[in-house]
Amino acid sequence: MKIKPLIICTFLIVPLGIAFYNYEKYLPTFTSSHQALSNEEIQEIIKTKPVTSIEVFKNQRLLLLKSNQDVIRQYPIRLGFNPKGHKHFENDGRTPEGIYSIDWRNSQSAYYKSLHISYPDAKDIAYAKQHNQPTGGDIMIHGSVPKSLLSMPFSSTYMPHKDWTLGCIAVRNVDIDEIWQLVPNHTKIIIYP
Repeated sequence: MKIKPLIICTFLIVPLGIAFYNYEKYLPTFTSSHQALSNEEIQEIIKTKPVTSIEVFKNQRLLLLKSNQDVIRQYPIRLGFNPKGHKHFENDGRTPEGIYSIDWRNSQSAYYKSLHISYPDAKDIAYAKQHNQPTGGDIMIHGSVPKSLLSMPFSSTYMPHKDWTLGCIAVRNVDIDEIWQLVPNHTKIIIYP
């Protein structure tokens, strides 16, 4: 009779363990975060210290908004599921490294809002062509919660525990709201290893 509870426990624990292994990267991260800017503060920054560049430090999982040499804001980020190294091909799970620009934006993004990074450049295209592979594209800075889940509690501050994108740079939805307003199109973005 003691075997029956053991079998029941096994049937419960094994699927839970498998689910945790497969979905652990989506568990929320509880990081210290900064206070969100008010609309007045955002307008003041735009007037007095407009964002001139974005710097991304992949190893540190950090995105900086800069006005010339001054850091205006910094945000925690998540990257592609295979983050080490430069993106070379479609579906490699890597986030590009190098100098690009923000060339357009999408207010109807699957992940709330997004700013498009100008990857691939001519060098990226030539490398992929040399290896007879597609470069991929649609590399964005975007939110972390899909539009379909925006009604969930804490959706604006949710940040997955691990890297999970296909090569994009993910930030919290509350952070993409600020970035969206502070960063004009054609802003230079430098992505470091």
